[in-house]
Amino acid sequence: MNIDITNKAKKWFKEEMQVQSGDSVRFYVRYGGSSPLHEGFSLGVTKDEPVEPAVTVSHEGVTYFVEEKDVWYFDGHHLKVAFDDKLKEPAYEYIK
Repeated sequence: MNIDITNKAKKWFKEEMQVQSGDSVRFYVRYGGSSPLHEGFSLGVTKDEPVEPAVTVSHEGVTYFVEEKDVWYFDGHHLKVAFDDKLKEPAYEYIK
């Protein structure tokens, strides 16, 4: 599994979540909503420190990660974090 984050998405994290060098951003499974992978679950995002990271990627001093306990959600897919210009928020794509 890999995490790929577009430049527009990175900019959103800096502006909206006030992420800066030295911070960590966690993508996690949350109950509720839906996704193309699992009905009843969706992807959440928060500033958090890694405990048992399964996958990490760093850009400009910011670490983006998924914990080991949440890997099941991705079902063998890579995570691409893009930006939805219409909604003005991150868009998550799951790539096999």
